[in-house]
Amino acid sequence: MRAAGGRSDSGETLIELVVAIAIMSTAVVAVLGCLVTGIMVSDIHRKQTTAGVTLRNFAEAISRTVDAGGYPAGCAALTPSFTPPAGYSASIAKVGYWTGSAWSSSCSTDKGLRQLDLQVASSDSRAVERLVIVVRKPCGLADALCG
Repeated sequence: MRAAGGRSDSGETLIELVVAIAIMSTAVVAVLGCLVTGIMVSDIHRKQTTAGVTLRNFAEAISRTVDAGGYPAGCAALTPSFTPPAGYSASIAKVGYWTGSAWSSSCSTDKGLRQLDLQVASSDSRAVERLVIVVRKPCGLADALCG
């Protein structure tokens, strides 16, 4: 269509502009949502990996403590020297004592075997890793429990 001055009138209508902006806005929101989700999943995966490595280091610290003669007498708690990285906590969640035929949560007599349920958690609880290990009391020449 030609205007009176000889120029072509080929501009977009307001409806076309609103539709184009709505489509572009939807695309931008979808891209940003995917970006935020990717960042969050990456953060969770990093925390899970750090918790897994910390858990293995905690188990190794317990093993070193026991090997160095740190197995507690009687039913006393095992206390390894271990400091988890900032933002993580490491604990022995549960202890089982070998009775000679099964694991028991109560200690009447320590037979030299303990089942430890180790746990490492991030401060925001997005990553919690658990590991069950069995700790054996080192045997000495004068130890009656080592047959």
